Amino acid sequence: MNQPQTIFTIPTYRLRDVPETIEAYDDNFWRNGHSAKIMVFDDSSFANHQKYYSLLEQTRTANELIYVGPREKEEFISFLNHKLRGQKLDSLVRNLFRPSYGGNRNFTLIYTLGQYLISSDDDMRPDALIEDGLESLAPGEVCRGKLYRTSDKGYVHKSFDLLTAFKEALGKKVAQMPANYEKGELLVDTSMDLETNTTNNFSRENSLDLQTGKVSRDSIVKIAQTYRTGTNDIDALDYVEMFLTDESQADINALNDVYVLVNFRPVVTNKNWRIDCGVAGYDNRLGLPPFFPTRLRFEDYIYRLWIQQSGIAAAHVDAVQRHTKSNYMRNPMAMEVFNEELCSLLKKKIKDSVYQRDDLGIKFRYKGEVTLDDTQEILQKVTAVHARVLESAARTKDAGRRQTLNLFAENLAKVFYGFEPDFFQQNVSRIVDDVISQIHASLELWPTLVEICYYQKDKKQFPQTRVKNKRIKNGE
Repeated sequence: MNQPQTIFTIPTYRLRDVPETIEAYDDNFWRNGHSAKIMVFDDSSFANHQKYYSLLEQTRTANELIYVGPREKEEFISFLNHKLRGQKLDSLVRNLFRPSYGGNRNFTLIYTLGQYLISSDDDMRPDALIEDGLESLAPGEVCRGKLYRTSDKGYVHKSFDLLTAFKEALGKKVAQMPANYEKGELLVDTSMDLETNTTNNFSRENSLDLQTGKVSRDSIVKIAQTYRTGTNDIDALDYVEMFLTDESQADINALNDVYVLVNFRPVVTNKNWRIDCGVAGYDNRLGLPPFFPTRLRFEDYIYRLWIQQSGIAAAHVDAVQRHTKSNYMRNPMAMEVFNEELCSLLKKKIKDSVYQRDDLGIKFRYKGEVTLDDTQEILQKVTAVHARVLESAARTKDAGRRQTLNLFAENLAKVFYGFEPDFFQQNVSRIVDDVISQIHASLELWPTLVEICYYQKDKKQFPQTRVKNKRIKNGE
């Protein structure tokens, strides 16, 4: 058996933006004395692959750069279907690895079986926004941050040794971890419900507090993550709230605020309702559950549920990264609001019906039913926001801002089916039923695929392309 390696992956559907991300992380690894294979998992269409792949070849890296795109993925899926020897399973396999947030991440899990996986999104950067004067944290407080205007002073960019921070935690027993780690049951956010990742009350400052609890010294850290700055876990409705309260803004997509950390400390917990797959690392030596193969942004929610087993722990490591929030190929804000409301509904339904957790997945009873009360609750929330947007549009004297507000209100009404209760309920039921049936089928098939791939990975590497880019030599 080969010794586990640490592999760094960038899952993306925006190949145009990836070269800058690659070079930023490669530079961080090289400056801190590390060597790590960098793998790009690309959900682009063949057309965008042909248009932008040459940009990867123009990068300069000290580390080996590997690409897995539409052609390599199709070859891999054909390999799986050949092994399964059943055409009826073709659609299930394709669903698990479908172009989506979760489907693309499932490729990263399979390709790194037997290894340590560290993953950052294409709009992340290996530095952080840290307040100039560090303040002491209160007892039980492990992190504090606040929103700054981008024009404000008082914070700096700070770089961390990311790979060392992850290696100190991933795959380690709690007893083996550095002494500066706090230990407890779970983290509580002062402004957010972490179980659904929705804001309780919009605030420009928040803290993460550690809820006490005994963490077994023999528990193994299967998932770890850095803290995040920049645009940090800000809901679409939070963006709307920030826009409504800033009369100087005319573009709802141009965020003028960034999240800056005041102070933080590493922590290990039994549960983690704040798993952030955009800046996460995984102990994938023996395989892990699949991400939910969905285009909705809750692909990593399975890990918040799966981690709640004895013998498994999660960590926030001693490092921070920065989110840059690219608006390129991003859904309109009104659609983001719609997606997040559906995600919150699904998270609650799945969480309340979990009845089993095992090495490679979870089982839950929810089959996709959506009640009138479910949809009515969403509509009441969103129509209240819609009314505030129209009120703000009528009040403002800035013509550009008024146009933006009226357009957003119009789009919000379209996305939510004109706020017509029956039409909205019917369409949400259809979407939820599709998503839940896909998740159930994926969870059932996944262990078989892991078994096939675990024994295949050492015989022949999975389809991939070594990028012929310029390699940086020592001293350059």
